[in-house]
Order: sequence, then C-alpha cells, then structure tokens
Amino acid sequence: MKQSLQLRLSQHLALTPQLQQSIRLLQLSSIELSQEMEQMLQENPLLERGAEEDFVPTVPDSAGSSSSEVEAAPEPAPESPDTAETDFSSLESERWEKTSGTASDDDDTEYTFQEPDTPTLREHLLEQLRLMPLSERDLMLAALLVDTINDDGYLDQPLEEVAAMLPPEQEIELLELQTALKLVQHLDPIGIGAHDLAECLELQLLNQPEDTPYRDAALGIVRGNLPLLASRDYAKLKKLLRCDDETLRGAQALITRMDPRPGAGFTRIEAEHYVQPEVVVKKIKGQWIASLNNDAVPKLRINRMYADILTRNRDSSSQYLTSQMQEAKWFIKNIQQRFATILRVSQAIVDRQRNFFEHGDVAMRPMVLREIADELGLHESTISRVTTRKYMLTPSGVYELKYFFGSHVATESGGACSATAIRALIKQLVAAEEPRKPLSDNQIADILGQQGIVVARRTIAKYRESLQIPAASQRKSI
Repeated sequence: MKQSLQLRLSQHLALTPQLQQSIRLLQLSSIELSQEMEQMLQENPLLERGAEEDFVPTVPDSAGSSSSEVEAAPEPAPESPDTAETDFSSLESERWEKTSGTASDDDDTEYTFQEPDTPTLREHLLEQLRLMPLSERDLMLAALLVDTINDDGYLDQPLEEVAAMLPPEQEIELLELQTALKLVQHLDPIGIGAHDLAECLELQLLNQPEDTPYRDAALGIVRGNLPLLASRDYAKLKKLLRCDDETLRGAQALITRMDPRPGAGFTRIEAEHYVQPEVVVKKIKGQWIASLNNDAVPKLRINRMYADILTRNRDSSSQYLTSQMQEAKWFIKNIQQRFATILRVSQAIVDRQRNFFEHGDVAMRPMVLREIADELGLHESTISRVTTRKYMLTPSGVYELKYFFGSHVATESGGACSATAIRALIKQLVAAEEPRKPLSDNQIADILGQQGIVVARRTIAKYRESLQIPAASQRKSI
C-alpha cells in the first residue's frame, strides 16, 4: 500500500474546559452547586465569599446562551478585583429578611445541631421489661421475642418456629413462649407483638375502656371480618353483626383511629431532604414576575490580597496565581450565566402558564420543552437541564420547573388539555362525589366528555392511580 499525505479541512465542535464547566454547573441542583462551590473555595485561593451587601449585576438579553449552547465561549475581558463578584440578591426581587441572628466576631462559641437520642423499638421494650419484677428465665424469653419483632411492631416468626430454634437443653415449652408473648403484648405501645393486622387492632381495641362507643362492633369486625371491611361489603357486615348503619359507621371510625403500625414511631429515619427554590414568583401590579431567590445564589468574589500580588508581579513566578485567577473568574462568570438562564426560562414558563398561577392546576396548559427553547433561542437539551431539579416558589407551593411541562389530550373543539389539568379535574370530581355511590372510571370519562375533553377510561384509571385515589369500589362508604 502506497503511503501519502493529504490535507483535509473540516469543522467540528470543541468543548473548552470553561464551557464544560458551564454546562455542568447548569444541570446541578442547588445542593450540588453548594457542594461544588465549597470545593472550589477550598482548592482555589483566589476565590472567597462575597459580602452580604446587595449588588445588581447586568444580565444581557442573551444571558445563558453561551453557557448552554455548544459553542466556543469568548475570553472574558480583564476585570478588576473589585468588579469580579456575583450577587443576584436584588435582581427584580425584594430582599428576603434574615431571621437568624448574627453572632459577634469575638464569640467563639459554636452551636451544632444534634439529633435527639430517640431509642429504638427494641431498646424501648427492653427498658420496660427491666423495670418489671420478672425471673431471669421469663426476662430471657421476653427479650428473645422482642428480638423477633420487626420495625412495624409485628412478630416476624410463629412461636412454633421460635421454639424449634431454641437449644433442647433449655427445655423451653411452647406454653412458656405464649406466656412471654402475652407479657410483651402488654408493653407500650399497645399492639406490639401481634402476628397480623387483625390481632394488632384487636389488642388496641381491648385496651380501650369497655364503655367506649361501638367497641364491641369494632371487635366483631377485626375478629374475622376485616376483609369485608376492606372490600366495603357493608351489607354483609351489617347482616353478620346485626347492626344498623350508624353502628357500623361508628365501628369503622373507631378502627380507623387505631395504629396499624405501632412500632413505626421508633424507626430512625434519615434526615429529611429539603429543596431550596432558585426562583420566586410573585404577582406585582397585576403581572406575575419571576425573580431569583437571594438565599439560593452563591456570593463569590476574587480575593483582593492575591489580586494585588498579581498586579504588582507579572513575572513567570506568578503563573500559578494567574491560572487560578482565570479559573476563579470563569467560575464566577459561569454561575452568573447559570442563574441568568434559570431566570429567563422561569419567566418564559410563568408567561405561558399565567392561568395556572391565577386558577390552579385545572388551568394548566399543555407545554413541551421545545416551545420554551424556540422562544429563548436555546437548545431543547438546555431547557431540560435548566428545568431538572430546579424549583420555583409560588403562592400555591413549591414546584419543580419540570412540573409545568406535560402531555396533552385532545378536545372536541380541536384544542388540547394538559394532563395536569385532567388530574385536577378528576380530583375535584372524586372530592364532590356521593360517598354511597362513588364515580367509576367510565362515569368520570363521560363527565369529562360532556365538557369536551375526550379521555379514554384506561387513561382515567392511569391518572387516578397516579393521584393515589382508590377505585370506586374502595371509595364506597356507608
């Protein structure tokens, strides 16, 4: 094969490190951005936290396009150390008042939050057993049964299996385990140590005073007739219990007040995850305006001491600080572009969903990512990054930006209705239905059809299940 040299011209897109960082920052959540900022503050000595005063940066109309589109970003113009800082705290928004106090500089006392030392269910039960005048053998058997209780408070294994696992030399009889179980079932919380839900509810009902209204009828239900209550077979229940509607209704309400998971309150759960909205929506002079949340925007600036050193020394020995200076400026610029893009997208969403902010979910209009992308001149993938795990605080609650996008269903007039609006209508219809005759999925579809919204029964069932609304047979009441 003969070798030769050829000159070929071609065009291709190149992602500079700065542009890669800009795209990555755009898709981070507020918590991840905070972690990224902390890491940059530790690694780059040129970066430091900004002051608490308000600054109003200038956001161009095309802000965010260079950070979100795959293009070569221009080199930033030289900036003085004093101007290289970002703080969007007063960008078209009112400053949120700080509710936390400020400690003096000479106060070295640090206050750290410590979670309360909540005992586990096992610790709670064993502590009660230790306070009881029990023999060593009885205490051992009761503690053994406590170890077989799961986090919900139920006995995981039958007593026969527990007895079979014990060493034969202990000579422990099944009657002893049954006695120990009765002892455990009298501990707090009531209902602990039951084999199933029916027994758990029975233990709690037996603990109620004998003159408790409808107690006997409730016991009659949980003792073998609980499946009938679950299936809403009220006619058969009234026949078996020989009671009227009022008694059955009172027994049902009494059973509902019982705790089906008595041990769940002692389960140690992980700390709750809170979301911090990047955008706040308010109605100002009749117009819905989106503004950035001051508390969500990082406040960063260039360290003046190192900047002064670079100003005085331009030799090769300061190359490290020069590179760190450039990296710090790009990081600040990319954060500016990130929040400017989020604000532009949020305002575009608010403009298209004004009826939602006025009237709620029923007024949500169908919308796809491409609509916002075409309006702002951005790529559809950019809108997807901006709206994922970014949140908006509105007068009616906190919503992820993705919440405002969704599929649509055709109407008889040739228009479209959003899936969110249909879910809201289903929720309203179920809330207003007759409890004795709940609406079936077919009936809901017919009602929506009368309003011009053509929805199949299986679609109604899918939306109803997404709202965690039971089927009509499960919603029926006395």
